[in-house]
Amino acid sequence: MEGIAQLPVPPYYAVIFIARRTLVDDGYNETATRMESLAHNQPGFLGIESIEQGDGLELTISYWKDEQSIFHWKHNPEHLEAQRQGREKWYEALEIRVARVERAYGFEKS
Repeated sequence: MEGIAQLPVPPYYAVIFIARRTLVDDGYNETATRMESLAHNQPGFLGIESIEQGDGLELTISYWKDEQSIFHWKHNPEHLEAQRQGREKWYEALEIRVARVERAYGFEKS
């Protein structure tokens, strides 16, 4: 993931994924790359931003048109399998937070 996601004018939804990784890496990077690619092709997907700290903490925010789009993403069969593997081997802890974005503003120096 590169840079700041270019998003439409609000309102839209943000799914905030915060997790602490285990030391197990068994297929994690490949699955994470696949999930990002799969999300990009989901109806209602608007963008994604992700950062990782060296201590295993990661934060990913995906943006969605509406709650129905989030529901379909959460229940995508391939995503369900990745969720299962995450619970079993890749994450010590995780939190998912869903928020409606009402306002967004910022700047970019040229």
